[in-house]
Amino acid sequence: MSELFVKICGLKTGHDVGAAVDAGADAVGFVFAPGSPRTVGAATARALAAGVPDSVLTVGVFRGQPVEEVRRFAEESGVRGVQLHGDEGPEFYEALRAEGRTLLRATAEHVKRCGEYGEDLLLLDAPDPGSGKPWNWGSEEFAAPEGRWLLAGGLNPGNVREAVATTGAWGVDVSSGVERERGVKSPELIRAFVEAARG
Repeated sequence: MSELFVKICGLKTGHDVGAAVDAGADAVGFVFAPGSPRTVGAATARALAAGVPDSVLTVGVFRGQPVEEVRRFAEESGVRGVQLHGDEGPEFYEALRAEGRTLLRATAEHVKRCGEYGEDLLLLDAPDPGSGKPWNWGSEEFAAPEGRWLLAGGLNPGNVREAVATTGAWGVDVSSGVERERGVKSPELIRAFVEAARG
């Protein structure tokens, strides 16, 4: 098994981005969806992404936004990945498949395998996204998808190791679980999360 893929999401400052990169994150996420305490503008994301090494994927996170808006934000911010976190159908992924752009599909539904909508990575969020409540990973109702998929929702440094061991996830995604208060990241928690996830 190759090393676990780790994505740190909802970053808003250069300090946060530096902490995630230094901790060994494989991807960093910037929220473009309106209404979140973690939302940033395209210009801010471009400035933050400029300091990220090529080995780390920069991802713009969208929810229920028109495909033209998604494309414009992606181009203006310079992110190399796009994460759709709504009920966008396969036509969105087809429209956004530009040269070198990595597409992530986030869903709280049960999905059999990564790639059904044309996505490169599948992100399986908890049934109540944003609540900080995780899946019941050990229940019979939880079925891990096939392929490259990331477990998200309610993860933190204290439970991520058990979550990975139980589900066999290819990767993990965290946002609120590495915050000292809503919308404010903690470099210490980011480092602890990555270490625990790969431990």
